[in-house]
Amino acid sequence: QVHIVESGGGLAQPGGSLRLSCSACCDSRFSFFDMRWYREAPGVQRELIASITGDGSANYAASVRGRFTISRDNVKNTVYLQMNSLKREDTGVYLCYAWNSGDWGQGTQVTVSS
Repeated sequence: QVHIVESGGGLAQPGGSLRLSCSACCDSRFSFFDMRWYREAPGVQRELIASITGDGSANYAASVRGRFTISRDNVKNTVYLQMNSLKREDTGVYLCYAWNSGDWGQGTQVTVSS
């Protein structure tokens, strides 16, 4: 089992930026894991917004492409989500998911509001 902890959420203004972190412990295979960021918003189905393979290949939902960047540091067993040009509709709980092990984190709240 992989223990996942997200951090970095908070309040941002429209047009602002936040950087989320997803720390994954403790599996030596982490560097091979496909990692994903999901977003949950009230009344909206959980949405896959970004994913990254072990070798760093990334994919994005159309709603965030060009604004968000997913990256990873396999030495630190951490995945990041850099969120720029934030919009109000980016508000939600952001959850990190380890696809290979099926483990979820608790999520971190992001609120975009003026």
